[in-house]
Amino acid sequence: MTDHPAPAAGRAPGYLPAMGRSWLLPLYDPFTRLSGSRRVHGELLDRAGLRPGAPVLEIGCGTGNLLLLAKRRCPEADLAGLDPDPAALRRARRKADRAGLAVRLDRGFAADLPYPDESMDLVLSAFMLHHLEQADVPRALAEVRRVLRPGGQLHVVDVAGGGHRHGLLRHLARRSPRVAHSSPDQLLALLAEAGLRDAAETGRGATRLGDYAFYRAQR
Repeated sequence: MTDHPAPAAGRAPGYLPAMGRSWLLPLYDPFTRLSGSRRVHGELLDRAGLRPGAPVLEIGCGTGNLLLLAKRRCPEADLAGLDPDPAALRRARRKADRAGLAVRLDRGFAADLPYPDESMDLVLSAFMLHHLEQADVPRALAEVRRVLRPGGQLHVVDVAGGGHRHGLLRHLARRSPRVAHSSPDQLLALLAEAGLRDAAETGRGATRLGDYAFYRAQR
């Protein structure tokens, strides 16, 4: 697969780099390994149920950790990753090429997906939605609904803001409204408002960073 830059048109929605600051990107992969994110990614893929030949999109793919794990698990899946950060995408491309994994990597924003209507069977999102400006979350979910085929599913894991008992997220929630407002009730309401059906929280867990929750919805 080849990479395709997103067209430069319209307002660029706000986003946070993977580590909050662009210059911290080299620390992202070591940080995620130490925090237990790979285990969480595996749990998300267990819930999503990858299928050979199915077109799958990850929004906010960052340096490609979830995307490449998905390709290793299901080599026949048709996988695309989208991220607004060109530096993160370059790292993802290097990792994919070193591993010999064919994935598509596109630059773009979740609130303006560069894909046709009803083109995806599955959309994944891992610890990304809380990086968006609050006004862009409904737009992103509406875009997810647009690109999903009828019966297609969205699977999300994200911080369970507002209730962190421990870990770094407890401190971030005090300082960042994006984390503090990432509550399960709020996200479930936004999923329903976007026209996604059967929105449900499907599980919770905790890493060294703090609490997280899984969600599922479908078109």
